[in-house]
Amino acid sequence: MMTQTSQSVPAAANGRDPVFRARGLSKMYRMGEVEVHALRAVDLDLYQGEFIVILGPSGGGKSTLLNILGGLDTPTSGEVSFRDHNLVAADDRELTRFRREHVGFVFQFYNLIPSLTALENVQLVTEISEHPMPAEEALRMVGLGERLHHFPAQMSGGEQQRVAIARAIAKRPDVLLCDEPTGALDYDTGKLVLEVLERVNRELGTTTAVITHNAAIAAMADRVIRLRSGEVVEARRNETRAKPSELMW
Repeated sequence: MMTQTSQSVPAAANGRDPVFRARGLSKMYRMGEVEVHALRAVDLDLYQGEFIVILGPSGGGKSTLLNILGGLDTPTSGEVSFRDHNLVAADDRELTRFRREHVGFVFQFYNLIPSLTALENVQLVTEISEHPMPAEEALRMVGLGERLHHFPAQMSGGEQQRVAIARAIAKRPDVLLCDEPTGALDYDTGKLVLEVLERVNRELGTTTAVITHNAAIAAMADRVIRLRSGEVVEARRNETRAKPSELMW
């Protein structure tokens, strides 16, 4: 069951510290003579250990918002901070460091290197991280302990996505940002990937944000933010979180 809440409530209600704070976040692209407003004055807080689902149709601004939170893009106007880091004022070097030290990304397409095994794909991250978990441990956590030495071509789409999740969590990020992580997967495989994301959030306490157009996924979140035409049109809190195995779409 969902209840309407203001975005300032969850920190006090749950005793959690804010991780991200965005105020008046706007992004405008110019395409020839046309101005495209991807985000319009978005206010958003994400809290420590929270699982949040950001819903909306294609073109609604979800990916733009996620890219700004992850330091992959900058807003046209507004403020966004990660703890005491001002992401708007940060230069390219500072944003690179922010991404490396604090953020794990999972995208719709797996972006694995075909010539490397699952283990080697994850080790690409652990070799440049300050306090990584062993690559083998990350792969075991996503249920691939028996597939360490398989190449992407020898794995299913769901297995490849789980390698991508293992790669993202191996550096022990504070935040996991997921852009349509089940978009290229079938129903059963998609639920398996969601179970992995739920486990990472629960066992590691990683703040997790999933953007999706699939409204059924909202039931497994602490909070649901709905975007339309670049604006937050709804913010809801789930009284209880559904298990991924209970979802249907």
